[in-house]
Amino acid sequence: MTNRASKVTVDEDYCAGHGACVVTCPEVFKIGPDGYAVVLVDEVPAEMESAVGRAVEECPTQAIGWRD
Repeated sequence: MTNRASKVTVDEDYCAGHGACVVTCPEVFKIGPDGYAVVLVDEVPAEMESAVGRAVEECPTQAIGWRD
């Protein structure tokens, strides 16, 4: 991620609440009261981009993605 603010989203239609993103990057993701992942930050801090990138790649339902 370069030359732009990094933002990430969780598509609630695809999230199954596996929690892999929370394990990978708990500073950015948590499991909400409904049992699905939620994003905790408006913009991903530069030092967290690598971990969030892993969470995007490792999500078993491909519910996490970068957005502009």
